[in-house]
Amino acid sequence: MAIIGGLLTIAGAAHAAGTASPTVAEVSAEEVPPAIEDFNYPGAAKVLADKGLNLKRGDGHITLADCGSSPDLLKFIGRDRDDFCFKVTGDTGYLTLEVPAVTGVQTTSQSARIAMTVDDETKTYDIAENKWQGIGETTDPEQRDHVLVEISTAS
Repeated sequence: MAIIGGLLTIAGAAHAAGTASPTVAEVSAEEVPPAIEDFNYPGAAKVLADKGLNLKRGDGHITLADCGSSPDLLKFIGRDRDDFCFKVTGDTGYLTLEVPAVTGVQTTSQSARIAMTVDDETKTYDIAENKWQGIGETTDPEQRDHVLVEISTAS
């Protein structure tokens, strides 16, 4: 295997044995998929279309789950939307997203730091494990619309 003039070439095994002319596959460098993880949430477009949740990037330790699938889920309550839940695996987790009108969160075995934006300002909420807490507009004296933008968890 060699890169010649920007092309990746692979010589066939028959050539190595000296029995036949080489078979060569040429692939341009632009056609080779990257082997680097980009941390984009898999299936995000389908989740947005089906559930209205704009999941962006994460470390893979916070994944969308059916709320009834386990008692040990991170659960979010919203205004004018169905509740939605995440399964958290590992000691820590990280997910960026964009979900408007989230008004509460319930943790179980892990604490969570929740970041929300309102009027170009970011507010963070530290939620202890096994706790229900109001967030966003429910804690804002002006009851402004907030957008959930980040979840991070720790054991």
